[in-house]
Amino acid sequence: MTARTEAGQAPDLLYSEAEEDLRAAVRSLLADRADAPSVIARTESDTPYDPQLWKALATGIGAAGLLVPEELGGQGATHREAAVVLEELGRSVAPAPFLTSSVVATETLLALGAQDGPVAELLAGLAEGRQVAVVAVPFAATSADVRASVASDVLDGTLGPVADAAAADVLLVPTADGLYAVATDAPGVRVEPLVALDLTRPLATVTLDGAAGTRLADAGAGARAVDRGLLAGAGLLASEQLGLAEWCLTETVRHTRERHQFNRPIGSFQALKHRMAQLWLEVVSARAAARNAADALATGSPDTPLAVAVAQAYCSKVAVHAAEECVQLHGGIGMTWEHPAHLYLKRAKADATAYGTAGRHRDTVAALMELPAP
Repeated sequence: MTARTEAGQAPDLLYSEAEEDLRAAVRSLLADRADAPSVIARTESDTPYDPQLWKALATGIGAAGLLVPEELGGQGATHREAAVVLEELGRSVAPAPFLTSSVVATETLLALGAQDGPVAELLAGLAEGRQVAVVAVPFAATSADVRASVASDVLDGTLGPVADAAAADVLLVPTADGLYAVATDAPGVRVEPLVALDLTRPLATVTLDGAAGTRLADAGAGARAVDRGLLAGAGLLASEQLGLAEWCLTETVRHTRERHQFNRPIGSFQALKHRMAQLWLEVVSARAAARNAADALATGSPDTPLAVAVAQAYCSKVAVHAAEECVQLHGGIGMTWEHPAHLYLKRAKADATAYGTAGRHRDTVAALMELPAP
């Protein structure tokens, strides 16, 4: 379902008709179930995730299984379609474990290449929305940051902060002995929520105390699979950042058209025009970078690590800038709890450190291009 031109030419980064149809379905669902008041109310509760929203997104639309092949119960789509879902989730900052479960954990399992056994069973459960899985590594990790020790198939150790661990049914735990699947309700597993900046993507510490797990792969294969999952997560996180930045720009333009000062819309003032024009240019460039990363992942391009690093190095900065402008140009209302601008700023700041900071990705770009580190 990817859109590429002839071999050797640049990829077609425009959205296909199928991708636009998927966007419309996801946007309609989120408008009904994850509007700003609903999201704010969820962040104030003890259960930030809405199980009914996730069920509708995962099974009603089929988003949970986009990356899973049809023979394993999924949709057989690509990273381009998953990127569209993440753009819409970024627009609404909806608290849903799509990135961590349907992208990172799913991609990790797919990288193991198993067509049957526990890996295939777990993939089927994820694709059907019956289970949520997360890779038990710090949210800021660019590669497996293993802290658990293992003796036989019993795990001990502390991991974290792990994003969406509180919503997970299964933890994928990389250890020096291999990759293990551990049920969160198993004896010896404790998931303790942390106070996070981004209230819409909760973090938790995972403590394993003699927990039993199912070994999915040996150490080498497990490490390679986790690295692939984190690479896909970083690449598609750029699409979430793009959606976030687009919402901030659209909402800021709308507000400056409606807000009057000196009997004129404040958006007509030249200084604000320049700021929003600059932000528009940044968002357009971010779209190109995010789409290129998604397309590279979808097509298995050899330039995928470079495309992902470029997208993260650029989109992180754009998302934060767009959210900061949104808060500032809304004036006093942008500082209130009731207005959702603060949710976007917090998500943008948290995303900027997820799967590696922009600085680390710039170093990656320099290394891949054999340039002096910036």
